[in-house]
Amino acid sequence: MLLQFNFKNFKSFRDDTTLDMSAAPVTEYDHHIVKIGNERVLPIAAIFGANASGKSNVIEAIQYMSEFVVYSFGFGDEDTADAKGPRFMSPTPFLFDAKTKDAESSFEVYFSASEDSGARLYNYGFSVNQDGVREEWLNDRAKTSRDNYRRIFYRNEDENILDLSGLPKRTQENIKVALEKKALVVSLGAKLKIDMLKFVRDWFTENEFADFGRPETNLFLSVQLPESFASDKKVQDRVVKYFSSFDKSIVGFSTKVIEGTDDDKRKHVKIDAEHQILNSDETTFIPLRQESAGTLKMFALFPLLEEVLKSGGVLFVDELNARLHPLMVRTFILTFLNPEINKNHAQLIFTTHDAWQLDNDLLRRDEIWFTEKSDDGVSSLYSLADFASDEGSKIRKDENYLKNYLLGKYGAIPAMDHFRVLKEE
Repeated sequence: MLLQFNFKNFKSFRDDTTLDMSAAPVTEYDHHIVKIGNERVLPIAAIFGANASGKSNVIEAIQYMSEFVVYSFGFGDEDTADAKGPRFMSPTPFLFDAKTKDAESSFEVYFSASEDSGARLYNYGFSVNQDGVREEWLNDRAKTSRDNYRRIFYRNEDENILDLSGLPKRTQENIKVALEKKALVVSLGAKLKIDMLKFVRDWFTENEFADFGRPETNLFLSVQLPESFASDKKVQDRVVKYFSSFDKSIVGFSTKVIEGTDDDKRKHVKIDAEHQILNSDETTFIPLRQESAGTLKMFALFPLLEEVLKSGGVLFVDELNARLHPLMVRTFILTFLNPEINKNHAQLIFTTHDAWQLDNDLLRRDEIWFTEKSDDGVSSLYSLADFASDEGSKIRKDENYLKNYLLGKYGAIPAMDHFRVLKEE
């Protein structure tokens, strides 16, 4: 499980920023908490805020970190147009400050392994700029230990340090010989099949990302089919059962694999949704692309949801509410809060404009987060549990979160004015 994500100097976030999934000392909904050794971890983080306040950038920050971990083993020091392998992924720093636009960006996670893997706790992070990786570290400790983390490796390019003493001696020389300045030790080590580093890399690959916040997103084209959906009737039946919780009109699917053309060798799957005809035993088929945007979105979410529930990973969704009724969003959230369904402690981190989810009977105060942007363009991230009024008092659990948020008590709302440009002169 993700315990904490820290980042700095990424897009609109100039300063040190923390998304903490550890439970705060609040008293509501103790059944949400997952206990891992001495840690008390939350399954949900809901991020609210005005448009352009930085909500999406929080998710993009950890997605950037994840993709860098997965792909950086192939980043060579030569970044030319004809270079083989993936291109170096330089970060986007905060650009409106002379001190940060050329400075490094940093990313760090604390996470726990599954109980099957010993439930050890890990701390991994790195800093990177346009020239490559500047610093990288990995530490771990036992789940019940209160001692400091044990160093596995530490790297600092500015000080010419590469300490691999926590890794098997037989693998250290291989890393030293093959490591490029633009590649991560974890990424390279996973490629070299070093168990510890492969384990860390795999933690990132078990997380899933979905972006529904961009108006240009084509929901049909963004649909990721469940594994074997095109050929396995049992998989199709699972999707029908999933749909039956909110749309009983879809009773089956018809699929056809279409071979690629000379210009595009990729195979495509033509999908039709089977609908029951009213007052009849007959059915009719409608191309999936003609289904409603909400249906397509729920179809797109299914394989991601199924995968993280199976692996115990984290599902990051930008604009979970987009094209969905609030009750469907609520049901989606409750899935992660139901221990009978979420047996492997998967987590859901999402952004939303659906203020109805702030109703007091759903989320804990420490599961509610806000982003706000200052006049100089700097975003900040804070939780309702940490928020204090001008008088210094904390938010009580019996307050009306929804009403107070819309009244601006917690910040993170748009500074609205009438569209005066439309007023006739």
